[in-house]
Amino acid sequence: MLINQVCLRTLNLDQPWSLESYQSVGGYSVWRRILAEKVTPEAILAELKLSSLRGRGGAGFPTGLKWSFISRNSPGQKYVLCNADEGEPGTFKDRDILRFNPHQVIEGMIIAAYVMNASVGYNYVRGEFSESFKRVEHALQETRELGLIGKNILGSGFDFELHNLAGAGAYICGEETALMESIEGKKALPRFKPPFPANFGIYGRPTTINNVETFASVPVILQHGGRWFLDMGTANNGGTKVFSVSGHVNKPGNYEVPLGTPFKTLLELAGGMLNGDKLKAVIPGGSSVPILPANIIMDTNMDYDSLSKAGSMLGAGSVIVIGEKTCLVKVLARISHFYYEESCGQCTPCREGTGWLARVLARIVAGEGKIADLDLLVSVAGKIAGRTICALGDAAAMPVQSFLKHFRDEFEYHIIHQRSKVTA
Repeated sequence: MLINQVCLRTLNLDQPWSLESYQSVGGYSVWRRILAEKVTPEAILAELKLSSLRGRGGAGFPTGLKWSFISRNSPGQKYVLCNADEGEPGTFKDRDILRFNPHQVIEGMIIAAYVMNASVGYNYVRGEFSESFKRVEHALQETRELGLIGKNILGSGFDFELHNLAGAGAYICGEETALMESIEGKKALPRFKPPFPANFGIYGRPTTINNVETFASVPVILQHGGRWFLDMGTANNGGTKVFSVSGHVNKPGNYEVPLGTPFKTLLELAGGMLNGDKLKAVIPGGSSVPILPANIIMDTNMDYDSLSKAGSMLGAGSVIVIGEKTCLVKVLARISHFYYEESCGQCTPCREGTGWLARVLARIVAGEGKIADLDLLVSVAGKIAGRTICALGDAAAMPVQSFLKHFRDEFEYHIIHQRSKVTA
């Protein structure tokens, strides 16, 4: 199995974050070649489309197609944004890519800017990631000193300036239009769409925004070819994916493996179940995606299409492993409290509905629940999902719906006996 071949390819080197380490694996050779050979944006887009690279931030939208939405020849300013806010519970890959391979993210953003003829870019980093921010800021300075960013880059006539910005840690800033509002100095409230960012983005100008892992994949794809990347994964699921594995495993951490890798294999890489416990369930893409019981996930491959078929989502690749001794009533109550706290309050279904979910679940945990509360939870979740400006409403609703779909008996037991089933 090919491991750490793309976004974490410098990890086995001394000081993997350094410019020397990055250049030793071919870093910036792609950008230099693009300028020297005057590679056309169309050729770059063709390789990205062939690679089947899909957005690694959660939505999974084809990157090559997304980049093609902005006309290179349209007049006026255009922007490239990197979403490094990473606030999804269970996700910790992007901060490590920025910590250990910051130059690759920068090169990916420069290439994106070239394709769309954008002259300014912003890398929006979650404020808590102080070490990651320092690393990428230092790497950016090194890139400037090489003359690979700035005015008239290597005499090509192409200008591009990149800025790293530190956010303040609001989960809602992970939503692309809320992130843009934050950069503009406003309260981070998601925008209505349409218009979409490709037409009306930051400062009202055409904008492309991608995740850290997405940008970091681009230089390697163009170095080795789109077919090489595609062949590492499966059809429509090209390349490798960094999975953040946490929970009841012996070796939690980030694992970069080909898309389509069986969950069983990923669990083995993470050292298997902690204390030899039996697997109960897995949340495969971060706290916002539907939970899957052990009997389903153990026969599922880790890619966009397989997880969708199984009834969940790949999301950001945040794999939360749950052992048999865990009370899922308490897990869901904690998840729902998070989304209640993080709702921006702009949409009534989300603002009011997340509070209902959190309060009803807290009541059940306290031993004061009623069986009718379970139908109430399903009803409230159904009135949130699909009725909000951004996806935070769906993120709050889907865990409730899936936990009760697969583990309703555990919730009923907790209500009837006023205690957790796993402590019986």
